[in-house]
Amino acid sequence: MKRTLMLLMPLLSSISGTLVAQTAKQKMPAIQERVINIDFNKTAGKLNTMFNECVGAGRANEGLRADWQQQLAYVKKECGFKYIRMHGLLTDDMAVYTEDSKGNPVYSYMYIDVLFDFLHSIGVKPFVELGFMPSALASGPKTIFWWRGNVTPPKDYEKWAALMRDLTRHFTERYGADEVKTWYFEVWNEPNLDGFWAGSQEEYFKLYNYSAKAIKSVNSSYRVGGPGTAGAAWEPEMIAYCAKNNVPIDFISTHAYGVKQGYLDEFGNSGTVLDKNPMSVSGDVLQSRKEIASSSMPDLELHYTEWSASYTPADPIHDSYHEAAYVLQKLKQVGKAANSMSYWVFTDIFEEPGPRFTPFHGGFGMLNTQGINKPVFYAYQFMNRLGNIELANNDSTSWICRDSTGNIQALAWDFTNTHPGDSVHNQQYYIRDLPSKSKGKLKVNIANVPDGIYAVEIYKVGYHCNDAYSTYLSMGKPAQLTRQGVEQIKKQNDGSPVTREIVTVKAGVPFTKELEIRENDVFFLNIIKL
Repeated sequence: MKRTLMLLMPLLSSISGTLVAQTAKQKMPAIQERVINIDFNKTAGKLNTMFNECVGAGRANEGLRADWQQQLAYVKKECGFKYIRMHGLLTDDMAVYTEDSKGNPVYSYMYIDVLFDFLHSIGVKPFVELGFMPSALASGPKTIFWWRGNVTPPKDYEKWAALMRDLTRHFTERYGADEVKTWYFEVWNEPNLDGFWAGSQEEYFKLYNYSAKAIKSVNSSYRVGGPGTAGAAWEPEMIAYCAKNNVPIDFISTHAYGVKQGYLDEFGNSGTVLDKNPMSVSGDVLQSRKEIASSSMPDLELHYTEWSASYTPADPIHDSYHEAAYVLQKLKQVGKAANSMSYWVFTDIFEEPGPRFTPFHGGFGMLNTQGINKPVFYAYQFMNRLGNIELANNDSTSWICRDSTGNIQALAWDFTNTHPGDSVHNQQYYIRDLPSKSKGKLKVNIANVPDGIYAVEIYKVGYHCNDAYSTYLSMGKPAQLTRQGVEQIKKQNDGSPVTREIVTVKAGVPFTKELEIRENDVFFLNIIKL
């Protein structure tokens, strides 16, 4: 019996070990695998590039600064934006309007000319926001922001209309009617908020009426629209007003942000929470398109002339690697519903709350004040690198494209809203070091790729990869960066490919690439035919 037990012990041990191993294996979570299957020969048509039609900037006077102009030229080159929209074209620091001792209007466009001539020189068109009120034409003293944009209605609507006509004639004489026909004129900014408009909805519609008719009197082909509201407001009312009163309108404009409360944070003091609703922002855009489609003017263009994750210029999500994936997620969800989605804004050279005192302060910009690329910059750069032919794709968080030379581009991401919820503001959460968790494997299969030799470059944005804010955190968050500190952050986050290899694709064998993907990673694969 003793000998029998001794013989059985190794067998029992073996069985026990197998059972333990099997139990452990059962308890281990399965590795997630996301597979994107593409056929090189199956296209979805021309790529919709509404994502880089327009970008925002703080105010017109900032556009006279050399560093602002340098950054815009860089962003134009890398991200391909066609239009730019900004506040403050008519405010006193642009020296547009005054009156003589007899109350006669005096116009000057010297500052505007410097700004618009620069835009023209780099191939960027103005999406002209008409505001705010010159103080000599204002009906009251109420202003907004550190730079004091007057938000009151005009004291004389005929004088306002005369300014609109004269300014439009000036643009026509300087740039030519054919050029100005390609511009957009948007009347005012967020008139549904008391901070931006000291009048009623009725008074805004009156302002719009005078403005649109004045611009169209110069050239009926010039494009005018509004209401440029916060939170997708006043859209049906705007269309109904124009239809009833025979007022010209060419497009609807409005704004959306991805946080749960409020619309305006004048001085960057509010606390915000990123909305857990998976269709925040994009749901507003889809609803706007439905409202237009069901109106008496179903063919109006729709322009979201401001949008981002947050409406405050002091929200660290703007600096975070999370913003890159967030932006891609929202733009993909919007699809063809909007004619443009103007990201607010391209640079932290932005002085609504006054000049800022630290290199990273949650500013809206794609670049910080010193020209350091934030993660969201790379999201736009990657989109701009996509080929013009979109390939058929059932994956909801990627674009796969090719160009006329046979090169292939794949842009894929994970968006995971890791925010803990209402108990914590963005201002406390996104300033932290936020390591990302694994989301398993990402596999890209592309069938029927023409055989040949290809260079495969892989670019990435994510935690500690083209993540300038994390580099800044690792340096101890200095209140001021030295020249060497700026160069260090730029060098470590310069957008270089993380890998580059040469591969041979054989006839009948799909191109395949497998990647490890983590929360809020963004990958761009550039497959170049050699």
